[in-house]
Amino acid sequence: MTVNAEDILAAAEGNGPVAALDRALRKALLNFYPAIAHFHLSDYKVRIIDSGAGTAAKTRVLVESGNGQQRWTTLGVSTNIIEASYQAVTEGLEYGLMLEREGTPNLGLTNKQFAGGQTVL
Repeated sequence: MTVNAEDILAAAEGNGPVAALDRALRKALLNFYPAIAHFHLSDYKVRIIDSGAGTAAKTRVLVESGNGQQRWTTLGVSTNIIEASYQAVTEGLEYGLMLEREGTPNLGLTNKQFAGGQTVL
C-alpha cells in the first residue's frame, strides 16, 4: 500500500484471511497512525445480499470496532468477500482515527485500488 507517498509492504498471519488482513493493515499503518494500536475489531458479520445470484452474489460485511471508550460499526459490500472485508476493516480504522482527531473529517485516507493490485491509502 502507499501511505503519504511512501510504499509500504506488510504481511501477517491470522486465524483466517480477515484476521490476517486486519493485522497486516495495522502493521503497515502503525508508524503513521499510532492511535490504531488502541483499536480492536470486536465483531465480524457476513450476509449475502442477493442469494439468488449464487457465487456472484454481493456480500455485506459488518465490522464492529472499538478503542476501549467507544464502539463503531462499519460496512463493506462486494461480490468478493475479502474485498468487502477490506472495505469494512479500513473504514473502521479510518473512522477510529477520525474519532481520535475529534471529528476532523479529512484524514487523507482514501481507498483508490484493491482488486489484484496495490492498495493506496
